[in-house]
Amino acid sequence: MQRETVWQGRIVTLEIVDDFYEVARHAPAVAILAVRPEDGYVLGVEQSRPAINAVTWELPAGLIDPGEQPEQAAARELREEASLCGRLTFITRSFASPGFTDEEAFLFEAHDLVPCDGSPDPGEELHVAWRDPNEIWRNVADGTLATSSLTLLGIQHVLARQPERS
Repeated sequence: MQRETVWQGRIVTLEIVDDFYEVARHAPAVAILAVRPEDGYVLGVEQSRPAINAVTWELPAGLIDPGEQPEQAAARELREEASLCGRLTFITRSFASPGFTDEEAFLFEAHDLVPCDGSPDPGEELHVAWRDPNEIWRNVADGTLATSSLTLLGIQHVLARQPERS
């Protein structure tokens, strides 16, 4: 395969492969699913996303820093975005859109949460919001809520554990 880098940024590098494919090389990321035991609500953060010109509700998430393991990044992001710490378990990993990017994301679930010191990255304006997973699913489906595919994967994970309703 012949690869030509046509642009390089902080987290994305654009390549042309074999004079045909446009590929976005992207830093890997993590997301953290946290479910409040007393009511089953899911932790999320609301934030402005200029790429889609919308405010989204997403699981706490972020990029894996160079030299950092996915679980370390998940713990850091949970602390920075929600000021929470806890035990993390790996759920799965996926590629955002393998037709044009190699962005890999790791999904963890947080348990036994306790408050801890943390603050968002400079320039990040976040609002922590716990929400009903059924409501999240309905709102995304009807177009009244914007979110990420990894967040939906986490919500589906929660909904799959719920007893079937008749």
